[in-house]
Amino acid sequence: MRTNRFMPGFKTPEELRDIQLQGLQWTVNHAYNGSPGYRKKLSDAGIRPGDIQSMGDLQRLPFTTADDLREGYPFPLLCVPQDRVVRIHASSGTTGKKKVLCYTQKDIDDWAHFFARCYEMAELTLEDRVQIAVGYGVWTAGVGFQLGCEKFGAMAIPAGPGNMEMQCQFLVDFQSTVMCCTASMGLLLAEEVHRRGLRDKINLKKMIFGSERSSDAMRARMRELLGVEHMFDIPGMTELYGPGTGLDCVHHAGIHYWADYYILETIDPDTLKPSGEGEIGEMVVTSLRKEAVPMIRYRTRDLTRLIPGECPCGSPLPRHDRLLGRTDDMIIFRGVNMYPRQIDQILSGMEGISCEYQIVLDRRGDGKDHMTVKAERRQGVDASQNDALGRKIAAQIKHSILVSADVEIVDYGSLPRSERKSRRVFDNRE
Repeated sequence: MRTNRFMPGFKTPEELRDIQLQGLQWTVNHAYNGSPGYRKKLSDAGIRPGDIQSMGDLQRLPFTTADDLREGYPFPLLCVPQDRVVRIHASSGTTGKKKVLCYTQKDIDDWAHFFARCYEMAELTLEDRVQIAVGYGVWTAGVGFQLGCEKFGAMAIPAGPGNMEMQCQFLVDFQSTVMCCTASMGLLLAEEVHRRGLRDKINLKKMIFGSERSSDAMRARMRELLGVEHMFDIPGMTELYGPGTGLDCVHHAGIHYWADYYILETIDPDTLKPSGEGEIGEMVVTSLRKEAVPMIRYRTRDLTRLIPGECPCGSPLPRHDRLLGRTDDMIIFRGVNMYPRQIDQILSGMEGISCEYQIVLDRRGDGKDHMTVKAERRQGVDASQNDALGRKIAAQIKHSILVSADVEIVDYGSLPRSERKSRRVFDNRE
């Protein structure tokens, strides 16, 4: 059972609101007085620190965006003297300048504390052996997972990503009980364990996935091949310390997020108004204790929804849904706005289909946009089923998303696997 070494002390929503209001007041004051960039943003919005008197005042605060971080490169929105900065991390963005975030020692200590809370939420024990197969370096992933594991007190095995030969050897030799990786690497590892006939030689019980969304089909395949008891989602972003900002409990009824460390809103990305209860919206976060670079209403571009009510586990921590995609993932196809997750959901519910897929968009000689969905046939399903499966998927796409797509069924294992994030959308249009 879960202990409470790292869980917050509040018991009621009223107690949480008091914690959040105090943290919000501190953050606005700290940002206003510590950063010329924040002072200008707040002043332009007519806000001074003393104006924050209730949680309702949160809506008056201006949004912070990725552009604010890039424009202030290399040390954007820094709110403490540089001699208090003990570490930097950078986002994993692939275009333009990276978003660099600074950390004080208190920031690092806070991160370690709430990351340890993730392992506690997953009901790990001090006897667990945690194989950390995510990237190390300037990224927040590897060091974050290791920092939290060591704070929690379990054995950390800092394997890093990739190298399936080594990963499999570690699983056998060290009898790792927990694997931390991307879902794409988890699938690759599961298939490799199966290919080598290692399932009865390993002791893997739980997997913790970060960095990308995983489909139900992908999870079902990994559970089938590895026999693990639980798979957890761990959200996080460099702008908000790094990974570890929440975790679903063993009931898997939504991700508990650390509301004593940050406020989470969901907004309509077009109107910027709050989303209705239970409605999907863009995640916006405001840090409550972050010293070096606090975040005030930071637009993450991640899509999720707040989950009302109490979790079966009884935790007072609020919940949000698994990340459902990003606002910048949206595809405009023949005038229809759609997201890759919609295709993902259709394929996940389709009998005879595996979990890997690709969406290919082209503009052909007729001047029209065309979409091809490549989907892997489930292992063991005969190729004679290809035509029937393709027609069924195309019909479901037309019914659910109101667009027409060509569907190509390919052999199991023929689409590329990745040790990091898998690329599934290929837009070849001009």
